[in-house]
Amino acid sequence: MEEVDVEPTTTLIPGIDFTQKHLGFVWGPGDILVYETEYKATGAAAAGPGRPFVHVVRKDEDIYSPILRKLFNESHHIFVGLQKIKEDVPSKNKKSQFVSISKNYRSVIRACMEELQQVAVSTRDATLQTQYGNQISILLAVELIWNLCEVLFIEAAPAGALQLPLLEWVRLHKADVDEKAREVLQSENPAEHPAYWEVAISYVLQGRTDEARQVLVKQASLQPAARAMFKLLDSLLMKMPIYNPGGNQTLTEFDVKWRHWHEECDRCLLDSSFASNPHLEAICKILVGDEDTLLEYKDLLGTWYHFLVTRLLYSHPTVKPTELHYYAQSSMDMFLDTRSAPEPLDSILLAAFEFDIHQVIKDCSIALNNWWFVAHLTDLLDHCKLLQSHNLHFGSNLREFLLLEYASGLFTHHSLWQLAVGYFDHCPEFGRVYLELQMERVPLDSERKALKVLRICEQRQMAEQVRSICKIMAKRALRNERLGSALSWSIRAKDAAFATLISERFLQDYCAHGTFSDLDLIDNLGSAMLLSDRLTFLGQYREFHKLYGEKQFVEAGTLLLSLMTAKIAPQSFWMTLLTDALPLLEQKRVIFSADQTYELMHCLEELTGGKAVPKLDHPMQDEDVETTKVELLRLALVRNLAQAIVKEGTVEG
Repeated sequence: MEEVDVEPTTTLIPGIDFTQKHLGFVWGPGDILVYETEYKATGAAAAGPGRPFVHVVRKDEDIYSPILRKLFNESHHIFVGLQKIKEDVPSKNKKSQFVSISKNYRSVIRACMEELQQVAVSTRDATLQTQYGNQISILLAVELIWNLCEVLFIEAAPAGALQLPLLEWVRLHKADVDEKAREVLQSENPAEHPAYWEVAISYVLQGRTDEARQVLVKQASLQPAARAMFKLLDSLLMKMPIYNPGGNQTLTEFDVKWRHWHEECDRCLLDSSFASNPHLEAICKILVGDEDTLLEYKDLLGTWYHFLVTRLLYSHPTVKPTELHYYAQSSMDMFLDTRSAPEPLDSILLAAFEFDIHQVIKDCSIALNNWWFVAHLTDLLDHCKLLQSHNLHFGSNLREFLLLEYASGLFTHHSLWQLAVGYFDHCPEFGRVYLELQMERVPLDSERKALKVLRICEQRQMAEQVRSICKIMAKRALRNERLGSALSWSIRAKDAAFATLISERFLQDYCAHGTFSDLDLIDNLGSAMLLSDRLTFLGQYREFHKLYGEKQFVEAGTLLLSLMTAKIAPQSFWMTLLTDALPLLEQKRVIFSADQTYELMHCLEELTGGKAVPKLDHPMQDEDVETTKVELLRLALVRNLAQAIVKEGTVEG
């Protein structure tokens, strides 16, 4: 068995002292049920009587957050769109599509972050504020990692072209500079503001030389004596070359130009051009990439990766992607306290700079509390053909494994389970199997939900699940005495035995009340009545009543007789059919021919066994009624036979 990479965290359950109580548990699809047992923990004192509770321990609470639910919904649309990108599209065109999709994912993350920040500010509940704060921190980290992966793996800029995207990455995640700058510039006297130099140096650290120049102008106008120094630094900032991959300049030409500029900055320091102004001198030292000076501004940099990007900008602007890991490791070592272990975020970013995609995914899987991030990022990287070499030893590839885990988690939610279906659809190896198993677990709380589940199963030709759902709903409807709904579900399930049972109930109800319930359903059975003999009889018997109601007595009589002679009608129902024949036998015109009357007599004799009354397990009063019915039928049949013979003899004569 493989060893775990990190020790699992201990989750304390309020109200349970596991040193005193013995706990049992049951795994669920997305959570664990924990309960107290009657066993005593070893060495524990005898516990007093108490009420055992069942505790639900969830790994992923995020799916129950209304705001984060928007993240899951929006990202599902992006995911489905990504799957529609055709394989035969040229890779150059696909790259821009993949970058656009990556940005869409990040914009959804940012929108959720902003909404969480607004809610956190407006709420007064301290517990909720902490919860929202934690969620914001996680989303910030997730967006930071995703953005770096986009720069390094998806855009995959070559040497030289890497610098600008990395600067954008740092600027995006260090937005407090702009807020501070706004505060300084909107003050009465910006140059005298306590945070003035912080803003100027922060702009330089982020490579925002134009903004830095605008801020420095405020100070230059206050110090006429130092105007030459400010002008010199302004000139250096203005001349700083930036490589533009889309321009006409080659990387070699840029490198030569950058070296000349760098030497000019060095000469200014050697000439002590800024010696009389420590702030300007510090800025010039930053421009030459002096690491000691950069480290003096740890507070303004904030993070080791900001330090890394600034260091590369002013020392190695044409860094190759393959060299990044060396600079990243050394920057982290210089910036962080070596006595303390790096945070999980630091390890993940370092793995990204080392271009170790699988380590990034692995570390994120351990550090984050759900599969959303790793599932979507891995899917995107897989489409970029960056994970082709990595298959898991138990069959499925990494992309499919993570998508299956994420989708399985969604299935535990009362509404998000519908999104999970789309993820399973795009897992070619095990998606179908997982979906079949999960669909059987969806609680069918209402008929509307059952129809949703059924539609999903029918669209995917999941015949077994369709039958199972219909049977469950049919039995539930029957328990609630909703015969029409029960029959409809059993027909949909193509369950002949259950359809027969419900048809029997319809017939029993008819015998008891003299009318059919759910006439619309029975009238429109169509070919569905062929599902079982009893259902066929129910449909045909209803047809007899319609013909009788329309006064089509001859057709009604023929149909009634055929139901008995063809053995479609159950023998237990023959007496009811013969009783229905009485009004037809009593008509002034002859409805049944002599042959048909003989058939009816034969049916009556077969039913009664030649005796005066059929065997019935009924009280004496019921037997008297049945005896009267039989006598009336015999009398009516004899009278009808006589009339039929006379009529037929007259016609022949």
